[in-house]
Amino acid sequence: MTVVLVVEDEPLIRMDLASMIEDAGIDVIEACNADDAIAILEVRKDITIIFTDIEMPGSMDGLKLAFAVRDRWPPVSIIIASGRIRPDPHEMPPEVQFLRKPHNEVIVMEAIKAA
Repeated sequence: MTVVLVVEDEPLIRMDLASMIEDAGIDVIEACNADDAIAILEVRKDITIIFTDIEMPGSMDGLKLAFAVRDRWPPVSIIIASGRIRPDPHEMPPEVQFLRKPHNEVIVMEAIKAA
């Protein structure tokens, strides 16, 4: 079973993305920043994909979150999105998908299926 943790500080974008994924029959959990995401990952062992924005408030951005997830939860697939930042491959953990914002439903769902 696929469970996606959506990490996005903008409430409307987070809700829209969560609805898009839920409409495809996939369970979604939402977090508003990386700190909340880590707290959720520590208690939810069923999360299979994390979909995170890069620019967020809190102790770490989405790139740092991706490295933390890769280190602590290696089986979790990671999708990173941004509308302003385009990280080089060496700035992301291995086997991470990067998507440009705004979110395109077809591309988002293809990335989730590939993960």
